[in-house]
Amino acid sequence: MASASDKARAWLAEDPDPETRAELRALLDSGPDAAAEQELAERFAGTLQFGTAGLRGELGAGPMRMNRAVVIRAAAGLAAYLKARGEGTGLVVIGYDARHKSYDFARDTAAVMIAAGLRAAVLPRPLPTPVLAFAIRHLGAVAGVMVTASHNPPRDNGYKVYLGDGSQIVPPADAEIAAGIAAIGALADVPLVRSGWDVLGEDLLDAYLTRAAAVVSPASPRDVSVVYTPLHGVGRDTLAAAFARAGFPAPAVVREQAEPDPDFPTVAFPNPEEPGAMDLAFKAADAHHPDLVIANDPDADRCAVAVPDRAADSGWRMLRGDEVGALLAEHLVRDKRAGGTFAASIVSSSLLSRIAEAAGLDYADTLTGFKWIARVHGLRYGYEEALGYCVDPQGVRDKDGITAALLIAELAAVLKADGGRTLTGLLDEIALRHGLHATDQLSVRVADPSLIADAMNRLRDYPPAALAGLAVTLAEDLSKGTEELPPTDGLRYHLAGDGNIEAARVIVRPSGTEPKLKCYLEVVIPVPAAENLPATRAIAATVLAALKADLAAAAGIQ
Repeated sequence: MASASDKARAWLAEDPDPETRAELRALLDSGPDAAAEQELAERFAGTLQFGTAGLRGELGAGPMRMNRAVVIRAAAGLAAYLKARGEGTGLVVIGYDARHKSYDFARDTAAVMIAAGLRAAVLPRPLPTPVLAFAIRHLGAVAGVMVTASHNPPRDNGYKVYLGDGSQIVPPADAEIAAGIAAIGALADVPLVRSGWDVLGEDLLDAYLTRAAAVVSPASPRDVSVVYTPLHGVGRDTLAAAFARAGFPAPAVVREQAEPDPDFPTVAFPNPEEPGAMDLAFKAADAHHPDLVIANDPDADRCAVAVPDRAADSGWRMLRGDEVGALLAEHLVRDKRAGGTFAASIVSSSLLSRIAEAAGLDYADTLTGFKWIARVHGLRYGYEEALGYCVDPQGVRDKDGITAALLIAELAAVLKADGGRTLTGLLDEIALRHGLHATDQLSVRVADPSLIADAMNRLRDYPPAALAGLAVTLAEDLSKGTEELPPTDGLRYHLAGDGNIEAARVIVRPSGTEPKLKCYLEVVIPVPAAENLPATRAIAATVLAALKADLAAAAGIQ
């Protein structure tokens, strides 16, 4: 069996990128260095697996890293898949963000598509992922590729694939594309044509903005002030243009995070959910005193919202994704812009099902990821607790942080015009009507991915009989599938109510994009009257904390 060094030398001979060749050569020339040998072993231990999230990983040379060689093979596998389906002369639209190597990966993809006999069109510059998702359907493409690692750390990049309906790939397409990638021999056998693709113009972005602005009512109020951060990503210009097109005041942009920067210098992780990521936005809010703080993640397919809160140290409270999901649903229902099916992934709050039921709308649970939400029949609105919202599925069949920002701004303006009501006040009203649905998450990042498998195996082998003093009435191993859901690597526990608690639920799964074990917790408590809300929230917080502690102990991740 070839050693990692031998594999590295073979890789070096066909690597098309001078930067990764130099990086790999330096590792090979390190001599008997234990750290370099370990690094080579990790890079050549296998290959990045192409799945329903496409590809995502750390940049660098080798088959276990994101690089031009890996991307060229992925593009060739996609082209083979499209040709096998009889779409070998169709259009593939390619977008990219501002991360390291994104532009190179986009051009390499276009070069592979042209050589394979397909047509290719590249977005005019780094733009949000929703613009790419929109372009696929708008231009009648057979597929789309977005080069982005979304909210991952700066060292990562990724390759997200969409099919002609504008939604992300699901099985069996992922396995068929992976088989096409595996069938490729030497990289030199992949033909490349370095010309012949189109570079799309501003008319494409203009069409997206026109569609985005239409998510809000022409007659609704527009008096709302916003502080906005793109977190060094590509959302700023598109969001600003969308706000202007829809008639909202221009948001005040956080200066230190306004420009795209692939190193994300002001945050540890460019994800608005991570501790510290919103600190500069809250500091800017101290100067501007806005009604809302809004953030997009780096590729602007997610939307975070914060509201004033005197009790918080920063003066601001980040709304949970489930809270924003419920607010947007309530807004669509109240303004009678909802007709069709509401949907949420199984890791999201069950509150959306109650809002849909009360409005006489259909509701569907899906597996985690918008690739599943987008496929719900008759979808009108879908969301996932990780700050992803699809408010216009006919325009963008994916999460879209730009249109979500427009709709939450509209809701804030409508409430403000109605006697100074607020988003938090509306959340109180929802709790009184449907019960308090309090959610939280236990998320454990690991350096060794085997620890995640160990925790899942431990829970399967020794399922808890109770959590937080609540009996587990049903333990589901989702890897076996259910009547409603295809198999997925996850566990779901339904807990009995006790006293004031109506029900509770826990879901455990490995993250699909990061080395994390993620546990999603929900407790539902009826609220008899407004004066009971503070005490009810205190009870919920106590139960959620106990669920976290007991689940961590059961999984062996304390």
